[in-house]
Amino acid sequence: MHAFYKQHEEANLTDDQRHRIVCILFESCKNGKPAHGKVQEVAATFDVSRRCISKLWTAAQKQREQLLPINVRSKIPGKTGKDRLPCPIEEIMALEVSKRSTLKRLGLAIGHAPSTCRRWVKQGVIKSHTNTIKPDLSQDQKHLRLHFTVGKLVFDRLLRCVKFKDMSHVIHIDEKWFYMTKPSCKYYIGSNETEPYRSCKSKRYITKVMFLAAVSRPTYEENGDVLFDGKLGIWPFTYQEPAKRNSKNRVTGTMVTKAIESITKKVTKELLINLLIPAIKQKWPASTSKEITIQQDNAKPHLSGREKDFIEAATSDGFNIELTQQPAMSPDLNILDLGFFRSIQSLQDENPAKNMEELVKNVQDAYERETVKCLDNVWLSLQACMVEIMKIKGHNNYKLPHLRKAAQRRQ
Repeated sequence: MHAFYKQHEEANLTDDQRHRIVCILFESCKNGKPAHGKVQEVAATFDVSRRCISKLWTAAQKQREQLLPINVRSKIPGKTGKDRLPCPIEEIMALEVSKRSTLKRLGLAIGHAPSTCRRWVKQGVIKSHTNTIKPDLSQDQKHLRLHFTVGKLVFDRLLRCVKFKDMSHVIHIDEKWFYMTKPSCKYYIGSNETEPYRSCKSKRYITKVMFLAAVSRPTYEENGDVLFDGKLGIWPFTYQEPAKRNSKNRVTGTMVTKAIESITKKVTKELLINLLIPAIKQKWPASTSKEITIQQDNAKPHLSGREKDFIEAATSDGFNIELTQQPAMSPDLNILDLGFFRSIQSLQDENPAKNMEELVKNVQDAYERETVKCLDNVWLSLQACMVEIMKIKGHNNYKLPHLRKAAQRRQ
């Protein structure tokens, strides 16, 4: 729209401003009229239209002619507009959750427009909630979870209180699939920009690689400097073989990286003995105990810890490394499942990969970019999870409270 026809947007004048405007106009009067150009000048000063100033002058002039006191206060009441509808919160809470999965569905169920429901969300009367399915625990599994978490406590005789044991000797390991791309991605593009086009034969054919990651709790020196960042490594389940035929990307015989699709106990054992244990021996602080526990979940490809060749590797060079299993159906008791994998995934998504080699490199780079602060935060979350598990006797139906981790770290 042309600037000449563009409607002037202006704020409502306060009563004090309206009174000042009338005083200025009366002071500039000549022969009962404001001086030439004064109305336009006042309008520019108060950033309102000329018509607004003229209306104030007309109202004040009529009152003056009738010998009435000048009153140019605003007639707009303190509260304007239609009364807002109260939120029928009790009625909403009585509905089945399936009838309130969207604002449109919720509005139909209670007889209100979706825009009204959206207004209640903005007011904070109702809120959005993403609900995820949690593992269904048996009574025995709840008892094991409770026993596991209670076993992490110790009584401090000096402080006369119960606290968590020092878990700096515990290493958490777990596996995760990392994908070259997601089936659905969200981007922000220009209003006239062409939408990105992505395609593949099937979602099942998206390139993926499984990684095994290992972390422990970061340790610090007395002055607060980081002694050990807790990151032991992340390794892909891949192998290399020569290309069997020519392509636009390589010639025959070029070594190409391929993912190991079937992760067996043999594959896991080779990775632990050849990669994980050497990394522990290389990175573990010399000033700390070499009695180390590796915690893993109960997946079938995992070792029991009684394998002869594993024991030989785990008990050499002065180390005594043993494998333990966390309680079944308990991803909330593993640092990697609890949040560290998600953090790595977020960093990895920043750098799209075009082939498997780039995917492996991006994941390993994302792992190295993770900060000690991030890993330490997840350990604090683990302790909070254990507290909640003990409160509800091993169940997993709990909400993790806000921990104020930054404040805890300063203490």
